Amino acid sequence: MADDRAADALREQVLTFLSKHPDRAYRAKEISKTLGIKNNGRYQTLLEVVDGLRDSGQVDRANGGRIQHRGPQNEAVGVLSVAQQGFGFVKTDDDKEFFVRPRRMRTALHGDRVRVGLAAQKRNQPSDQKREAEVLEVVERGRTQTVGTFSTTGKSGWVVPDDKRIHHDVYVNRDDWNGATPGDKVVVTIDRFEDPKAAPEGTVVSILGKADAPGVDVLALAIAHGAPSDFPIEVENAAQQIKPGITKKEVARRLDLRDALVFTIDPEDAEDFDDAIHTRDLGHGMTEIGVHIADVSHYVPEGKTIDLEAVDRATSTYLVDRVIPMLPEALSNGVCSLRPREDKLAYSCIMAVDGGGHVHSWDIVETVIHSKERFTYDGAQAVLDGESHDLEDEVRRAGDLATTLTKKRMSEGAIDFDVPEVRVKLDVDGQPVDVYEKERKPANRLIEEFMLLANQAVAKEASKRGVPFVYRVHEPPDRERIQTLADFVKPFGHKLPNTEGEVKRSDLNKLLKSVKGSPEAPIIEQAAIRSMSKAVYSPDNEGHYGLGFEHYAHFTSPIRRYPDLIAHRILKRMQDQAKGKIPTVETLEELSEHCSAREREAAEAERESVKLKQVEYAAQHLGDEFDGVVVGVTKFGVFVQMRPLLVEGLVHVRGMDGYWEYDDRRYVLVSKDSGRRIQVGAPCRVKIEAAEPETRKVDLAFVELPGAEDRSERRSSGAKSRRDKRKTRGTRKKGGNKRRR
Repeated sequence: MADDRAADALREQVLTFLSKHPDRAYRAKEISKTLGIKNNGRYQTLLEVVDGLRDSGQVDRANGGRIQHRGPQNEAVGVLSVAQQGFGFVKTDDDKEFFVRPRRMRTALHGDRVRVGLAAQKRNQPSDQKREAEVLEVVERGRTQTVGTFSTTGKSGWVVPDDKRIHHDVYVNRDDWNGATPGDKVVVTIDRFEDPKAAPEGTVVSILGKADAPGVDVLALAIAHGAPSDFPIEVENAAQQIKPGITKKEVARRLDLRDALVFTIDPEDAEDFDDAIHTRDLGHGMTEIGVHIADVSHYVPEGKTIDLEAVDRATSTYLVDRVIPMLPEALSNGVCSLRPREDKLAYSCIMAVDGGGHVHSWDIVETVIHSKERFTYDGAQAVLDGESHDLEDEVRRAGDLATTLTKKRMSEGAIDFDVPEVRVKLDVDGQPVDVYEKERKPANRLIEEFMLLANQAVAKEASKRGVPFVYRVHEPPDRERIQTLADFVKPFGHKLPNTEGEVKRSDLNKLLKSVKGSPEAPIIEQAAIRSMSKAVYSPDNEGHYGLGFEHYAHFTSPIRRYPDLIAHRILKRMQDQAKGKIPTVETLEELSEHCSAREREAAEAERESVKLKQVEYAAQHLGDEFDGVVVGVTKFGVFVQMRPLLVEGLVHVRGMDGYWEYDDRRYVLVSKDSGRRIQVGAPCRVKIEAAEPETRKVDLAFVELPGAEDRSERRSSGAKSRRDKRKTRGTRKKGGNKRRR
């Protein structure tokens, strides 16, 4: 009876606490800390209470086993994503999504956390149609600044945002122009936005240059996606004060590997060398693999000037024409970089591996190394292909081991998305002169496999020790997405076996292998990637679905990824408590969410910068004709990738001759005149009609239609079909009564 009363009292405490913090989701450990629960028995009672609340529906479930206050059922809190067309969607912490019309957004902007009121569910509403909502309150601004082009009207200044998801120009008072002149690309703060009938108000805080100046477009795009540009002067000064030398005392306390045959393999233009490797024959079929990582944590103390800037950035951003680094170049390209023929401090994972690729043991240790060679990927590949070099034995041994490791991973169910990466070559003025696919060679896989091996080892070590840690987590794919993918590949003659959306990794691999080399391969590979969950950082070790690993973390790139720096610090503190306290799970949860969000923003900036230059490249070829392949079919048009340019564009259905119907079960457009069918994977020939870099859109027209004419369907339709064609649902180039939208 007393236990029941204690549980009831604790239940009320939990519900009261959650109601006072309705906008956040909490783990049981966070709640226990807030409520001051230190007794293990009471903590177990709390776990039972939390489970009961979750099962009874008295609280909302959130990701990672967290719970959240369940407010009125006609309200919800989530993050607003706005489309270029003006409408938006609010996604809650428990992955529910609601549709918001432009006039229902009030003063909310893209990325804001908002509270919404939910409209009544429509009777017989289709399952794929989102319930509508209206923004009631902006809980938290998702952005405090944006990037755009400055202009003036009388004494008023205005910034037109580059981000088309922000549908309000920002008003700037004359006193807040700060030297901006019309035509400048600027960074402007969003200081106030309280009236949906008025404009947001802000202050110009940075002038990037004239909008048409070389490189300004890419820099503006990056800043618009949250990537900072220049480091604050105090951060640069702190980096310059770090001395590159290594003292004898520091060498004495580390494992000295300066005589080991260590080397790096990196892209030709790389300067931030954060990983090096060595191999050594141990005899009896065993090989030593050393993965040596730049010891950033030695030079960047936690909580100090450089670290605070690094955690804010969380990642380096690799744009089409530049890198925006996480650390100042004095560190990333200098003190920390594992440059050849220099003594360098490293944090190493040294493993003993057998001939089958099984790791028998590992040692994670602070070292001092001296890289003997800086290979480019092409240079290492030449050695793998037989070119003579002083380190040829070491390089080829590493290559053979990497091949074994790849085969082992694939046999254990890892998914191999071997999708080529698109690169753009620019001239000195930042104009695109070529678009090409980056070739992935065995030398690339060599480094990838060694890094995967080290990342696994450190994750296993942290898990074995039972300390809070940051893992790289990849959840199984959403079942609905897998079912959609299975339906998508059917018309191409492929199968994806699944049980109500649950799919085996081996079956996904079979699908990818079966499409390899086919016309539809790029489309199906991209569709498969889109069906996957996004990998994130988390203190909860839930494994990595895509790689097929039970334990995985990021350890090998602390120069460019903050989670790797966190991992280094925790591992060192595991080994020596004098180096500091290990962060709490709650702290790591916050850091993980921040780093995951910044990673997404950086990836989007990288993609958009490449796409910008791809569209600029297409704009140089207006009126030119190219062979292409259909990569998408919708009711409003056909997406075509022009293979020579590697640029994608849209043929609008309104510009196609005749009447067309969209078959949403087979993803095809069907001509009512000829029976011709246009489907994904079909070859075609197109002409570039228009290209708009600002919107990243390319308009195309068919020169030669894809697909074959279905003569039997045409014969069966007969004269009646021709007489009745104006009654048919579809689109006509000119004068049609209906247009597909």
